[in-house]
Amino acid sequence: MNLSVLLAHRAEVGRPVTLALIGAGKFGAMFLAQARRTPGLHVAAVVDVSVDKACNALALTGWPHQSYAAPDIGNALATGATYVTENPHEVIAAPGIELIVEATGSPAAGIEHALACITHGKHLINVTVEADVLVGPLLAHRFTEAGLIYSLAYGDQPALIAELVDWARTSGFDVVCAGKGTKYHPDYRYSTPETVWAHYGITEQRASEGGLNPQIFNSFLDGTKSSIEMAAVANSCDLVPQPEGLNFPACGVDDLPQIMRPRSVGGQLAHSGTVEAVSSLERDGRPVFRDLRWGVFVVIEAYDDYVRRCFTDYGMIIDSTGRYVAMYKPYHLIGLELGVSIASVGLLHRPTGAPNAFRGDVVAVAKRDLAPGERLDGEGGYTVYGKLMPAQASLAAGALPIGLAHRVSLRRALSRDEVVRWTDVALDDADLAVRTRREMEAAFAPALAAE
Repeated sequence: MNLSVLLAHRAEVGRPVTLALIGAGKFGAMFLAQARRTPGLHVAAVVDVSVDKACNALALTGWPHQSYAAPDIGNALATGATYVTENPHEVIAAPGIELIVEATGSPAAGIEHALACITHGKHLINVTVEADVLVGPLLAHRFTEAGLIYSLAYGDQPALIAELVDWARTSGFDVVCAGKGTKYHPDYRYSTPETVWAHYGITEQRASEGGLNPQIFNSFLDGTKSSIEMAAVANSCDLVPQPEGLNFPACGVDDLPQIMRPRSVGGQLAHSGTVEAVSSLERDGRPVFRDLRWGVFVVIEAYDDYVRRCFTDYGMIIDSTGRYVAMYKPYHLIGLELGVSIASVGLLHRPTGAPNAFRGDVVAVAKRDLAPGERLDGEGGYTVYGKLMPAQASLAAGALPIGLAHRVSLRRALSRDEVVRWTDVALDDADLAVRTRREMEAAFAPALAAE
């Protein structure tokens, strides 16, 4: 793609890609660590609800203090410095900013900032995959209508998976399954922020000293984050989730072609053209041999003997039929790799993955028996976990998206593993996230019903 060459040219002519980062957490800090080393990028602003946190992230990643002491966004754009603020709308509205990186992790904030980008003509790289899964297909459509780019974030697994899917289809292959690796065991489904550290093998004291958020880490453990990421892949790559969602089979890289194929030919998939997450743990707790815990994969199929022979000739690991093989990437580096998205969006006006359909949804499911009046605490919390569903099934059930299952009270009792529905909670219909989600359901429901 020659992105580095194009960035270098922008640096040479004094026109770097100007951007603002909203959210100075782990992803944001990892991006900042590489951004200062990348010619052709100008991080004109870093926004966070805590200015101190944003300054700490810049200092931690080696930025000299004077480089982020700009008094306002205009000065930062004029001098090549960085402005630190808690006001995202001031930065989004600034005429000299080309694109916004949304990395707050909050679905509500992500939606608010995305809509503001449309208003002010800014491209968006959406790191907040929770917002993407909640309303991403609608947002992407609106960005396109406005002549703007909406993109997933390279470095996060959904964009890396989308890249593998694009490689496969561009090479003429059908995609059987696309997915990621993770650490998962069925017992983790009911984990809470109180039990999470024991599963990771670290003490509460160490977690506290490291500033680790137990609810965020628990969302990775209980399967919610994987469901969210695989919904994003389904919506970006025109893949349909399995009826039961994710099964998290124990699977190493050598077994991907054998296990990640349809059940009709001896595999573990409900159907071809789907998504799945594979676990790095056997069901008895043993580590999987050559696991893919940090990586991504795509499984493809050969339809004739010639291609099957080619798979063998070039050393591919094949399944027992000789039809299925896998390509994979063993690691992802989240924010350290974000420059690929920024260059692609800023220079080529092409996303590194973007939703183009509403195929997958993530719904809230009771983590334990819940009583009327209890308040749900969202992703990674004590009350609900997120489950991947085909969007058609989610809409038919009136299921509540996990992105709206936060700080809302139950109207009725729910049993453990029962899907929460819109009618089960008291929602504020004036809330921006609620309104936008309802608009998306109304926009995509007719097409889903016709399938």
